[in-house]
Amino acid sequence: MEDTQSATTLMDSTTSKIQQLQKAFAELESHRAVTLNLKWKQLEEHFHGLEKSLKRRFTELEDQEKEFETKIVQSRKILEKRQAAVISKEQASLESLQEKRDAAVSAITIALEKHRKPYSVEPSCEVQGGPSMFEARPLDFIPLENNNTEDHIKPFKNDVGEVKFYPELVKLCQDMDSEGLHKFISDNRKNLAAVREEIPPALRAAVDPAFLVLDSLKGFYPSEVSISDAKKDANLLGLRRTCIMLMECLSILLTTLEVDSSSSLISGSVKERAKAIAKEWKPKLDELDADANNGNSLEAHAFLQLLATFSINSNFNQEDLYKLIPMVSRRRQTADLCRSLGLSDRMPGVINVLVNNGRHIDAVNLAFAFQLTDQFSPVSLLKSYLNEASKASSPVKSGNASPTPQNDVNEKQLTALKAVIKCIEEHKLEAQYPVDPLQKRVLQLEKEKADKKRATEVAKPQPKRPRANCVGNGAARVANVATDKNFYASRMTDRYPQYMYDRPYAYPVPTETHVPSFLGTPYSLPPGHGNFFGNGYHYQATYLH
Repeated sequence: MEDTQSATTLMDSTTSKIQQLQKAFAELESHRAVTLNLKWKQLEEHFHGLEKSLKRRFTELEDQEKEFETKIVQSRKILEKRQAAVISKEQASLESLQEKRDAAVSAITIALEKHRKPYSVEPSCEVQGGPSMFEARPLDFIPLENNNTEDHIKPFKNDVGEVKFYPELVKLCQDMDSEGLHKFISDNRKNLAAVREEIPPALRAAVDPAFLVLDSLKGFYPSEVSISDAKKDANLLGLRRTCIMLMECLSILLTTLEVDSSSSLISGSVKERAKAIAKEWKPKLDELDADANNGNSLEAHAFLQLLATFSINSNFNQEDLYKLIPMVSRRRQTADLCRSLGLSDRMPGVINVLVNNGRHIDAVNLAFAFQLTDQFSPVSLLKSYLNEASKASSPVKSGNASPTPQNDVNEKQLTALKAVIKCIEEHKLEAQYPVDPLQKRVLQLEKEKADKKRATEVAKPQPKRPRANCVGNGAARVANVATDKNFYASRMTDRYPQYMYDRPYAYPVPTETHVPSFLGTPYSLPPGHGNFFGNGYHYQATYLH
């Protein structure tokens, strides 16, 4: 404002300056000392023109200043509005985040309480249009196979536990519908981990949970399917995994009940029927081929789980049970099964058998599970495993020998290295056995594998094609077509070689695992399967029954 006032004052003084100049000019003219070519009128017009120009420019500057101040005020208002909106959004986000945190903490607390104590009772859950689906029917004294009084089921506290997401399970258990239970599990196999968690409390709604689970085993060995064909039947494999899972869920239910209730849950007739099924299954294990000894036998696992769940292992020779353990050594439940069957003291012998058969990874896992690492050094076992894998390599003959055997050797070494690295990381052995050299060797083998594949594709000779001027020569064209077909067939074979060997060192990490924390120590699972049950069983995508 001071600059504006000073500019206005200077402009107002212009008139007085002009008058003073006029007087001076008149005085000069009176002395006639200097001859002036300009007349006063011209000078006056010039200075008046300058005065008007300055005033016009000054007025424009004032207008621009006012416009600029107006824009500043508007911008400040917009910024204040935006700042308020940002603060509001931040506050809303903080509130939403706090709600989510509270919900997560609540869910974790409920889950912890659920695993610490028996399944809680929720009698208030009801289905629209009728009485509660979760209310258990009264347990009657029902004879199973004969009318002896001692075979009747003794009543136990049959409170239905917490079944939140799949109330259909409760209805199926109440109806003692084993086939419907199988179908429901098959239909919901994508959410199998959640289904498996709710099966134990749902079984409490059954009149006879043990009989229901035992009845679900009736399709395990279909008469129309041979043992060799059973391994190729995806539906049958899925059914067998479901049978094992149901027996495990019954075992979980037994652990949540009191001693008297758990002992009365399995009646004498049910035990006799379980013994009969086990005696029927036992000879079939002897008919299994060599593939059953890869440590992942469903048949052997189901047999041992049947003995453990129904507490009938005393009716069988312990030596026979001991020989079955290597057939299930890769399965996560092996340690718990051995403890349930009273075979813990036989574990040193099992580990020796596994080592002699070249299955050192399984031996290390069992050594940790039964605290036998002082007797069986994990690092020594892993190094021995790698040494045996490297000894399997054989020099490649020169000439036209196929590179496939050498590729097989490299693949075995690569798989063995990955299995050892995984085992070291799982059991935290990095301080005793550093993994950096092993990882470098893995990278080297993978690079060699990729280089050999590229070299094979580049070195493949191109066949000569017939000249285009062979018009009308049908035989030549037919020969040309046959040559092209053979060429492309050989190219496909070279790009995707068929590895016709059994990989004894394959212990890859499963792509999908949903393993509840209470099932025990995890073990490596066999290769070649992408989908898994929530309890670690391999699950076929086409499993429908």
